[in-house]
Amino acid sequence: MTDVEFSRPHRLDQIGAGESDVRITADEGERAALSTRFGLKAIEKLEAVYHLRRDAQGVVARGHLSARLTQACVVTGDPLPAKIEQDFAIRFVPEPTTTGEDEVELTEDECDTVFYAGGMIDLGEAAAETMALELDPYPRSPRAAEVLREAGVKSEEEAGPTKALAGLKDLLAKK
Repeated sequence: MTDVEFSRPHRLDQIGAGESDVRITADEGERAALSTRFGLKAIEKLEAVYHLRRDAQGVVARGHLSARLTQACVVTGDPLPAKIEQDFAIRFVPEPTTTGEDEVELTEDECDTVFYAGGMIDLGEAAAETMALELDPYPRSPRAAEVLREAGVKSEEEAGPTKALAGLKDLLAKK
């Protein structure tokens, strides 16, 4: 297991023949560390419910992630509250060895793949990564457009290709 902010190792030998359910919740320190890692102002809540079962390739984890967090506007830095409610499907498979082991074939509708080494999977790190994938990469506050306009930044409509090519159309019409 690697040293991560929100680690919840789960032993593979605890997953029986059927499905097993696991609920994890990040504590205050873990949420603060993840906030730093992902560049967030705060994470108020992070929890996940897993339904685990073995299959021929490894372990399939289906479940639901819930998070309440605060991002910063990319323009103003204003706090922007966000809520994530996301169902997920993850397939934990053993790390490939360097001896040329066969590749794992996945179809388009298959799960996200997470590799593990040894006899444990890390449900906490999988939840943290699932949350990170759902974050808005460019969150903007209601004030963002006004602040950009005051700084002289043109909107997409003002700087769009039709404006830039309007003069070219007139030049071509004169020929």
